[in-house]
Amino acid sequence: MDGSLRLRRGRHIGRTVRDRDADPLLLRTDPLPAAGSVGGMPESSPLRVALAGYGLAGASFHAPLIAATDGLELRAVVTRDPARRDALAASHPGAVAVDGLEEVVSDVDVVVVASPNRFHVGLARVGVAAGKHVVVDKPLAVSAAEARALAAQAGAAGVVLSAFHNRRWDDDFLTLRRVVGEGRLGRVLRLESRFDRWRPSIKEGAWREGGDPADGGGLLLDLGSHLVDQAVVLLGPVVSVYAELGVLRPSAVVEDDVFVALRHESGARSHLSAGVFAADGPPRFRVLGSEGAFVSFGLDPQEDALRAGASPLDPGFGLREPGLAATLNDGSGAEPLAMEAGRWLAYYDGLVDAIRGGGAVQAPVSAADAVGVLEVLEAARESAARGVVVAV
Repeated sequence: MDGSLRLRRGRHIGRTVRDRDADPLLLRTDPLPAAGSVGGMPESSPLRVALAGYGLAGASFHAPLIAATDGLELRAVVTRDPARRDALAASHPGAVAVDGLEEVVSDVDVVVVASPNRFHVGLARVGVAAGKHVVVDKPLAVSAAEARALAAQAGAAGVVLSAFHNRRWDDDFLTLRRVVGEGRLGRVLRLESRFDRWRPSIKEGAWREGGDPADGGGLLLDLGSHLVDQAVVLLGPVVSVYAELGVLRPSAVVEDDVFVALRHESGARSHLSAGVFAADGPPRFRVLGSEGAFVSFGLDPQEDALRAGASPLDPGFGLREPGLAATLNDGSGAEPLAMEAGRWLAYYDGLVDAIRGGGAVQAPVSAADAVGVLEVLEAARESAARGVVVAV
């Protein structure tokens, strides 16, 4: 399949990816205060982290997880916004705010990219070129071709490159993997997985709602990244893709309704969907096997907890409120299942192990996995544009 990003016909059609704007998070202004205060730490000390971006993903997800991880220390955050700088000082007083990644990259061990999608690759390249390990919030890049090139650069530099596909550690997905691992479903035949929301109005000015393909907006790259990654983790490699992409809200210019059907090498099928008009709360997972069915409702609680200011170290973090969330049915009735605790923190624990392991321990999400997700998503976009099944 062509590595270039294929665009869906319609309101997102006929536009080519224009040259990326200069990334404001790369620009240098004043030098980092107290030069040398971030560097010179022995290997036994925590790995020093620079976080590029302090919007929702950076402030609510990455920063709290980094701060809670044994073996990591948040040393610098790239943000120019005065309000975000004030929030950083209040929440993480030990971290210094800087205007550009280049000001601090030589003084840290790990770069975490939590910027808008269009800047993912540029920021990651700065870290890799400096010999730093790099985490990129999903998706790794806007196109598979860019992701492959970045992975090759990281491989040549001998550094860890990993994408933050945190939904591998959602409570419902961990519970599903436990049930499958115990053999209670028998042979898995079909996975139905949904990320549905009730958001009938677009958010004006949000980059995810914009029509420039370079921004990487729309639900396919956003929630589709999670859906495809989970499907591949559970059922293995994909051999073909069929997709339908819709633009349903009157003022929308990127897809806000997504259906993707995958055929896996194992013969299993995945039916994945995401949308903004789901007021009814359908099952999050419905998984059919030769010996039973798994069904779960609701969403993992970690995102809401982190957005509300909770710490991953708080007692009960990652646990749902008591109530029926998942069942297993073998044809004789539904059996309530005990839910695993959600563990997004496991991603960063795994990152520390991979870096300290010097190549002997695999990253929690490999660059190859992240590239594979993008290849499937590009096949989905091609399928929707042509109305055909696309081989991967």
